Amino acid sequence: MKKIYFASDAHLGNRYAADPMADEKRLVRWMDRIAPDAAAIYFLGDMFDYWYEYRYVVPRGHVRFLGKLAELHDAGVEIHLFIGNHDIWMFDYLPAEVGAVIHRGPLTVELLGRRFFLAHGDEVGYQPRKYRFIQRIFRNRLCQVLYASIHPRWTFGFARGWSLSSRRKGLADTRRAAAQERNTRSLDAFARTYLQSHPETDFFLFGHLHLMLDRQLTPHTRMIVLGDWMQYFSYAVWDGLELRLLQDEG
Repeated sequence: MKKIYFASDAHLGNRYAADPMADEKRLVRWMDRIAPDAAAIYFLGDMFDYWYEYRYVVPRGHVRFLGKLAELHDAGVEIHLFIGNHDIWMFDYLPAEVGAVIHRGPLTVELLGRRFFLAHGDEVGYQPRKYRFIQRIFRNRLCQVLYASIHPRWTFGFARGWSLSSRRKGLADTRRAAAQERNTRSLDAFARTYLQSHPETDFFLFGHLHLMLDRQLTPHTRMIVLGDWMQYFSYAVWDGLELRLLQDEG
């Protein structure tokens, strides 16, 4: 029986993991293992630590991952990529080159007979006012055009430096656990409110928080936070009967 797979937050190309290349190779090995029974793979955002497409320029690296996406697509596996807060700027390159379907916001979809709500997570959960302001700038088309007018030598360096600084600050923040708990409660509250008008929803799946969570919301509805491919190497799989949150064995 064919299965549906879900993963998020690999942050490929980052400069803070111990061995980013090893992490990418591990992700590709996992994709090889699931390929025989995969009907579709949904990547719920931040698969790249930074991604910006100029008209003739895309980020260097990630060739193993991108090649595997193309290979699986050519073999008949649906590839779905959600934009995250690190890789908002996906335009037409990935659909044209690897056949990926790009999702720019939450998606509700029926998969093997059950109703799923899929999102990266930062669009629906709690975020500080400063974060929401930055996100509006990043998603504004005029701002994107102006940003693209700057030479990639400067924009790529700036973005990678910002990501590195943000990650280091986050790892060192003694309030990190409290922030994760607050964000988890926010997703829980969103899902429960959403269920009031969409009681047919069976599963909510999110990324973004870099933690693994499997929570029963109602007798027939669950919420899963997928973890990441940086420390947990985690994913979910749905076979039409059971949804499981698992960790790759390497």
